[in-house]
Amino acid sequence: MKAAYITRYGNINDVQIDEQPKPSLTENAVLVKVHAASINPLDLRVLEGEFKAILPVPFPFILGNDFAGTVVEVGSKVSQFKVGDEVYAKTDLNGAFAEYTVVQQSSLALKPQNISMELAASLPLVSLTAWQALVEIAKVKAGQKVLIHAGSGGVGSIAIQLAKHLGATVATTTSEKNIPWVKALGADTIIDYKTMDFEQELKDYDVVLDTQGGKILEKSLNVLKRGGRLISISGPPDHAFAEAVNPNWFLKCVIPLLSWSIRHKAKKRDISYSFLFMQPNGQQLSEISKLVESGKINPVVDKTYTFSEIKDAFHYVNTGRAKGKVILKISE
Repeated sequence: MKAAYITRYGNINDVQIDEQPKPSLTENAVLVKVHAASINPLDLRVLEGEFKAILPVPFPFILGNDFAGTVVEVGSKVSQFKVGDEVYAKTDLNGAFAEYTVVQQSSLALKPQNISMELAASLPLVSLTAWQALVEIAKVKAGQKVLIHAGSGGVGSIAIQLAKHLGATVATTTSEKNIPWVKALGADTIIDYKTMDFEQELKDYDVVLDTQGGKILEKSLNVLKRGGRLISISGPPDHAFAEAVNPNWFLKCVIPLLSWSIRHKAKKRDISYSFLFMQPNGQQLSEISKLVESGKINPVVDKTYTFSEIKDAFHYVNTGRAKGKVILKISE
C-alpha cells in the first residue's frame, strides 16, 4: 500500500511517500480503507522527534493521527462493525497517512451520516480533545464561564461549539481578521491577542482550555476564580500523563517534575492544573457523531490537499495560520 512515513526524526523534507506493508489484523481490530486524513500540529511534533525520549516510535513510522474511511475487514472478535461501514477514528498505533490502517474497535465510531469523508476526517483528534477536556475533566455545566485559547485553530473551533452546547459562556483569543468567524462559531467574548491582553480583560472564569503553553499558560491562572480548572494540551505533563504512557522508572519520576512550577502556582490559588493526553475513544466519538448530525457541532476545514501534496500541506500547517483543519484526500 502507499503510505507517508519517516525513517528517522527530522523535518518535513524527510517525509517519504512509497510502498509499505499493509497492516496486519488482530482479533479485536478493524482494517479500514482510508479515504481522508487530517494533518495536525501534533504530526509535526512527532516528525521532529519532540516526544522521542518519552514516546519513541518504531521506524519506518507511518504518520497521521485521524482519518475517515470504509471498513474492508474485521477481526474474529469484532462485533460492533462490519465490512462496508463508513467510520472514523483517532489512530491507535498505525498511522492514518496510508491507503489502509488498522484500529481497535474500541477506538472506532460510525462516521456522521450528514457529512463527507473529508469533513469527518477533520474531527477525531480535535473533537476528542475538546470532549475530554470540557466534558470528562472539567465537567462544564450550564452557566459556567470558559476561556478557550486560539479559537480559530483546530481544537479551538470545535471546543467553542462544544462549550456552547454545554451551556457555557465562552471567551476566546484570536486575531482581528478571525473575530467575525469565531463569533459565528458561538464565542461570546473575543480577545484580539495582538492588541488586547486577555489577562486584563477577563476574570472569574471557571475553566481555561490552553492550547499554547508557555507564558499564555501561566497568565491563564489570573483569569480563573478559586476552584477553577486549567487544562492544557501544550503545557508541561503531569502525574496522570506519566501513568498513561508508563515509561521507565526514571522518566516516571522526572515527568511530573516538569509541571511542578505551574501546579504549585495553581495550588496556591486553589486552581486545579491538568495536562490532557488525549486518548482514542470510540464511545465518545459516537456521542460527537450525534452532535454533528443534530447540527450542534460543525466540522471546520480550511484546505484540502491530495496525498501527493502532503509536504505542501505540512508546510501550511506549520505556518500556524490554518482556520480549522487541513485535510489529505488519500483515496476516492
